[in-house]
Amino acid sequence: MKKFELIAPCHFGMEAVLKREIQNLGYEITEVEDGKVTFLGDEEAVARANIFLRTTERVLIKVAKIKAGTFDELFEKTKALPWEEYIPQDGRFWVAKANSVKSKLFSPSDIQSIMKKAVVERLKSVYHLEWFQEDGPSFPIRVAFLKDMATIGIDTTGPSLHKRGYRKLTSKAPITETLAAGLLMLTPWNKDRILVDPFCGSGTFPIEAAMMAADIAPGMNRSFLSEEWKNLIPRKHWYYAHDEARERVNLDIETDIQGYDLDPEIVKAARENARLAGVEKLIHFQQRDVKDLNHPKKYGFLISNPPYGERIEEKKNLPALYQTIGESFQRLDSWSMYLITAYSDAERYIGRKADKNRKLYNGMMKTYFYQFLGPKPPRKKHPQEEKECRGEE
Repeated sequence: MKKFELIAPCHFGMEAVLKREIQNLGYEITEVEDGKVTFLGDEEAVARANIFLRTTERVLIKVAKIKAGTFDELFEKTKALPWEEYIPQDGRFWVAKANSVKSKLFSPSDIQSIMKKAVVERLKSVYHLEWFQEDGPSFPIRVAFLKDMATIGIDTTGPSLHKRGYRKLTSKAPITETLAAGLLMLTPWNKDRILVDPFCGSGTFPIEAAMMAADIAPGMNRSFLSEEWKNLIPRKHWYYAHDEARERVNLDIETDIQGYDLDPEIVKAARENARLAGVEKLIHFQQRDVKDLNHPKKYGFLISNPPYGERIEEKKNLPALYQTIGESFQRLDSWSMYLITAYSDAERYIGRKADKNRKLYNGMMKTYFYQFLGPKPPRKKHPQEEKECRGEE
């Protein structure tokens, strides 16, 4: 079986969560950098990583890491790479994305053009062709420059992995599925605990939580570019990975996952998204104002992406809104609250300093993940311990 070094990009600040996910799939980490994790895997790993990873945006096969300070150097070093090991004679290939940080080569369009020419020259010499039809499977190339070092990879995914296939209807400022999953993984929440999103929008937090609870692989209902790469990844590996995903699903569970929103049309859309994700019976959606938030049970979790002014409403409305959030949270005895927001005065109006505050980037926007921690629930006693407490042998 072929061995690859695979690159999994993620939101800045989510590297540790993604690293844990990859290790849980059984793969060895080789490098963790800002916004990406690199690991070793075989042909089957390409399929399993695409189908099972919740917090990466895509999976790349790493071709090389080269140093290039001039376009001549970039051309020659790109041309020297063994592209024929990846791209077949009829393959369609292009440099889909180039970015550059603190490097002498900083024009994405020029980097893309030079590299495409270099790959063409390499394949012309190997395949003894002057013209490529490029009517076969697609092989998008991606390159990231950092301080004149270029990491080059081929995208195995296609449309970003946050596109699970269930979110047909969205609210005004949705959080991506990959970020929502990552934020949930940063909390101690598990399927036996209560979870409420009082600003659920299109339902992303509740749906991702329900998929995690039922062990539904995020990529099991979508397709991937590399499914067509019969030269690199035999179809059997996709069949095996899909079979594994189907066998792991368990919908025979009890959950207490709830999503609220003021807009009845948004609530309707969230229900439809949950149905498309196959988790509608695990979530209760309801039209409700955050000021009416209450729950009889203890030790629950509030997790949400509330309005923060930049994209939804005027900043002047935010102090009152966050004050209401704080008042509602105060009524929930022993609960924990996790909020992702770009509103820097959130703690002030909530009326409590967060126990933890993590800076994250939601797209290009700097946000804060405020974590207000409640007490841990009492540990459940083992049946033998309960007998001993009752004085039974």
